[in-house]
Amino acid sequence: MEIITGKPQEDDAAPTCGGRSVWLRPPPATRNGPPLTRERITEAAVALLDEEGIERLTMRHLAERLQVGATTLYWHIDTKDDVIDLAVDAIFTEAAVRGEHAGSWRDDVVALLAGCRATLLKHPWSAALPLRQRPVIGPNFLMWMEYLQATLVRAGLTGRHVQAACWLLYSHVQGSTVSQSNLRWTDAERHAAHEQLRRHSHRYPTLLDHAYVLDDEWDENFRLGLTYVLDGLEAWVRSAS
Repeated sequence: MEIITGKPQEDDAAPTCGGRSVWLRPPPATRNGPPLTRERITEAAVALLDEEGIERLTMRHLAERLQVGATTLYWHIDTKDDVIDLAVDAIFTEAAVRGEHAGSWRDDVVALLAGCRATLLKHPWSAALPLRQRPVIGPNFLMWMEYLQATLVRAGLTGRHVQAACWLLYSHVQGSTVSQSNLRWTDAERHAAHEQLRRHSHRYPTLLDHAYVLDDEWDENFRLGLTYVLDGLEAWVRSAS
């Protein structure tokens, strides 16, 4: 029988932004019994999310996967928000960050963002999570963001322009992955929608001409969109200097 310490927890409550981030709190002292560490909790959480999706993530379900009681898990992790923070940061170990900057700042940005996109697509539950109510401040994500901002500084951006360009680029990755991960149209639905556009071609001639609902060139659209953004940043730096 486990003894509950601290306040009771709502196991299936929706994530909230209350309290300090898990990254701002030290790990609890080790207790007697089988070792349960942040690393082990994080590994199990990522596996659960990959296999079953974020809808199935509860503290009770995660505890079952770890073969511990829910109260034991709560001794180490306060909320489901904390679990998600740990899981998001863990997958950023997979996002490519070069040890050194390449000759071209553009090459560095392209490689970094492509690696991030591949990681988010590999873990579809993660694509929309940066839209949550609190920022991601885990060490792996911060290293990724440090590399991006340092690359933008090397490109010639200064002051507020570094942050603005950084979030523009990150939003491009996020928008691409969220759309691709969440779209659930079948081929039959795509073609039915295209036929509807054809029937109303007088209203939507441009959408029909460019096969709006049939397009699924996700990689090419991401690449071209990133090219447009980088071309614009490069032109802005030249004009500002």
